[in-house]
Amino acid sequence: ISRVKGEEPVYLLVVGGDGTINEVLNGITDFDKVRFGVIPTGSGNDFGRNLKLPKTPKESLREICACIRKDQRGEALYRIDLGQVSWEGCEKPRIFGISSGLGLDALVCKKALHSRLKQVLNRFHLGKLTYLALTVQSLFTMETANAKVVTEHGGYILPKMIFAAAMNLPAEGGGVPMAPHASVQDGLLSLGSASGIAKWQTFFLLPFLVAAKQEHINGFTIRNEKGFRLILDKPMVLHADGEYCADVTRVEFRCLEKKLWLLHEQSTEGEKVRPVWEDGTPAYTIKKFGVVNRYDLRKEFPAMTLRRTALKSAMDEILWIWQKKSNNIHDLHSHIWDSWAD
Repeated sequence: ISRVKGEEPVYLLVVGGDGTINEVLNGITDFDKVRFGVIPTGSGNDFGRNLKLPKTPKESLREICACIRKDQRGEALYRIDLGQVSWEGCEKPRIFGISSGLGLDALVCKKALHSRLKQVLNRFHLGKLTYLALTVQSLFTMETANAKVVTEHGGYILPKMIFAAAMNLPAEGGGVPMAPHASVQDGLLSLGSASGIAKWQTFFLLPFLVAAKQEHINGFTIRNEKGFRLILDKPMVLHADGEYCADVTRVEFRCLEKKLWLLHEQSTEGEKVRPVWEDGTPAYTIKKFGVVNRYDLRKEFPAMTLRRTALKSAMDEILWIWQKKSNNIHDLHSHIWDSWAD
């Protein structure tokens, strides 16, 4: 599939979990040609969960088919960043969609690949609990390492580093938010790390990590950069999307901006949003990227027909932006944006 000739797009559907998705991503040779759809059926499904993809095969296929029709009409699809990791001695850099990391999270991923506990929990659809159990077990047996981190804006030291995870998406390991604000649209990776903390103390801080409250705790850091290079004083386990790579002392993470075309729409459903309907329920939206409407103003003029908008209110909003230079909704005389007020 990766070597199909011609200029026509290749619609590639993956049925599986995060490991299967990672293997397919690393088999693609021409990302500009590929349109990528996912039907998540794995135990962790961090890729699908982070991107809020449909949860059932039927819903996934419906969305994928709609995006294929959209692409064939010439409308732009959603395009996301990917990550790339390379290490000393690797034959070829490895691409990742979710994360790549060193230390505790990588050690847990390595153990999970052959864990009998995971096989048992998967029967009860509780596979993601495997990662929590293995994290607690591995924390007290692993060795830490001192690491130097180098970026284009300088460097810093991570003493007695427990983990460092380069996140393309917010969560890994069954939904643990290692970098809660990581985005696949910003051209950056988020390096979440824990260092200089006693292991017993880290154990009691794990609930804060699971609750995405680690940024306010001494020893936990999150940095956003286009790339990171880490140099360790002793080998640590490295993973990419939960797949074991090697035990390394030198590693480099890099963001591949706008690398993958997705056959999925993006929705704010499940997020905390400000606008609400009249009955108080959240007003979610579907994100559309690159949609362009063109009009010949000699023949027609585009106007909103969903609701009447008074000219006075429209001018008030224009002056609010250009004259008052305000972003305070309470400065407007109209009330159509009140549900967005802080």
